[in-house]
Amino acid sequence: MKRLVFTFLVGSLLFFVASNAMAQSGAVAEFTETEHDFGDVREEEGPITHTFEFVNKGNAPLVISGVKASCGCTTPGWSQEPVLPGEKGFVKAQYNPANRPGSFRKSLTVTSNSSAGATSYLYIKGNVTPKPRTPADDYPSKLGNTRFKYRSMNFGVITTEKPVTKEFEVYNDSDAAITFKENIEAPAHIKVSYDPLILEPKKVGKVVVTYDAKQKARFGYNSDNVKLFTDESENGEKLLYVLATIEEYFPPMTDAEKAKAARLSFQEVTHDFGRIQQSASVSFDFVYTNTGKAPLNIRDTRTNCGCTVSTVSKEDLKPGETGKLSVTFDPKGRKGTQQKTITIFSNDPTASAQTLTVKAYVE
Repeated sequence: MKRLVFTFLVGSLLFFVASNAMAQSGAVAEFTETEHDFGDVREEEGPITHTFEFVNKGNAPLVISGVKASCGCTTPGWSQEPVLPGEKGFVKAQYNPANRPGSFRKSLTVTSNSSAGATSYLYIKGNVTPKPRTPADDYPSKLGNTRFKYRSMNFGVITTEKPVTKEFEVYNDSDAAITFKENIEAPAHIKVSYDPLILEPKKVGKVVVTYDAKQKARFGYNSDNVKLFTDESENGEKLLYVLATIEEYFPPMTDAEKAKAARLSFQEVTHDFGRIQQSASVSFDFVYTNTGKAPLNIRDTRTNCGCTVSTVSKEDLKPGETGKLSVTFDPKGRKGTQQKTITIFSNDPTASAQTLTVKAYVE
């Protein structure tokens, strides 16, 4: 019995030694750390780098076949040559904090021939302190010595109910006061004033714009040029753009009032011309009906491309009457998939602006 026990113990010991030897065979990457904390970093100081070191604890050369970062903001590098047993290798992580304020934690996936695991994971983390903002950051559009947030002053969606006034900031980027002149080149539906009229150096003022959509009398998206003038010796003329999407105003209505109103309905809202040639224009008629109980008026139609023309057969329809909206698409100079839209404006209070779409593939 003692002999049997002794034999079992010797066999177990040999098995343990053999297993341990097998575990250490081949290349083995042992990193000194698997996560690095950069702490607080300043955005304006640019990319930051950390090197993860490892030792090949195995008995064969270790080869890193690739390192993949979890984010394009992290650029990896690594030992390109085989790392011999007992020698050191590295994986380098470079993080670019530009435009990435706040905390971050990114990973690197390391692929190698390590017998301890073909894939290893490393992590970098930290917190990016945003760089101080400058006037150039807040007002990037510079015209002479005056800076604007944008060259376009956008009103968004407005209605014909009444004129709308918005203020747009302007910054004096010079060392002298700038005086805005009262002569302005603008269409009649746009009025401009300044607050203040004389803008001191390194100060913020306002360009006050009033837009009368009813006077503009053109539904949908609109862009108008406006010229402002200052006393600057150079670049005193400022060309800006005023943008607005105009919709018709309808006073609040009850459900019963809406049921008695005009209603614009189309049999279909999309048409696909299929495959066409550049040499020939194509046309299609969208059929529309006044399904309401009051007279319908087609105010206007607008296309999103000069290559598309739309005309209506009837602008005024009695309840139950039908008309046609003819759309012609000219594919000259175009190729591949095309999609154009036509917007129809009417006195339908539930859907005063409706959009139709035509498609084609130009060969």
